Amino acid sequence: MGPTASGKSSLALSLAKQFPLEIVNADSVQLYRGLEIGSAKPTAQERQQVPHHLLDVTTPDQPYSADRYREAAWAVVCDCQQRGRIPLFVGGSGLYFRAVEQGLVVIPPMDPAIRQAFRAEGERLGWPVLHERLRQVDPVLAARLSLEDGQRITQGLAVQAVTGRPLSQWQQEQPPPPAFAILKMARLWPRALLYARIEARFEAMLAQGLLAEAGQLLVAGYDPALPAMKAVGYRQLFPHLTGQIALAEAVEWAKRESRRYAKRQMTWLRKEADLHWLPPEGEREAVALVEGLLEGRRTAPPDPPTLFF
Repeated sequence: MGPTASGKSSLALSLAKQFPLEIVNADSVQLYRGLEIGSAKPTAQERQQVPHHLLDVTTPDQPYSADRYREAAWAVVCDCQQRGRIPLFVGGSGLYFRAVEQGLVVIPPMDPAIRQAFRAEGERLGWPVLHERLRQVDPVLAARLSLEDGQRITQGLAVQAVTGRPLSQWQQEQPPPPAFAILKMARLWPRALLYARIEARFEAMLAQGLLAEAGQLLVAGYDPALPAMKAVGYRQLFPHLTGQIALAEAVEWAKRESRRYAKRQMTWLRKEADLHWLPPEGEREAVALVEGLLEGRRTAPPDPPTLFF
């Protein structure tokens, strides 16, 4: 685990070459075909070196839910277990990790128009207004969310409106975690260094052809409003490609949103239980932790760090 540009993929590739591991994608953008450069998807050469799973499983116009991901991920887990291999989940989508580890809340289906109505209201009035409304009907959930977490504020209000019960109550009824030994590691960088890595990586993506890749998605007819097309990097380049903003403005916007995304990821990770934090050059520590897992030795993780972010 870890924030964007923290080097998760390179560390995972190194570990998979040393242990009987197979890499399982846990990045929501890498699920989509056509979003290659901007999602930092493993290259064809890297996939030849180590087995990879759950990459390129759908197209941008076919959204992939966390529930669908959990089902597919557990199929991979069972397949690896039968072959004597160990799945190594790698990515920055915290909800996907949690879906596999803890399961998902089962709630009655609801009309998407209800969610859309709350989302439109939040965009019109501002998310702090809807956060306050959520606090009145589901204070437990509201206390866990930032004032600008539009997606989860929308979900909380929609569930309350449809079911008459707070989402936090539904969450308390989720199934117990699976009976597997799980080792969780996160790469951690000092904020200034991570931000520098984020900016350097986006420049490298542009040099690799990210702008052309984004243009190909538009030419293919994919609506920029699709969830997949709202991924950081792509969403900021589309207005430039349609003549609305200059490239320099789009690039700066993308870098800024990437930094904000990293900050949100760190906020999520600090709430993860039993998480081992790895220093920037932490391969040695990661190897020792994996060896301990394979040998049945478990090391208690330290408290979340405060120095770095």
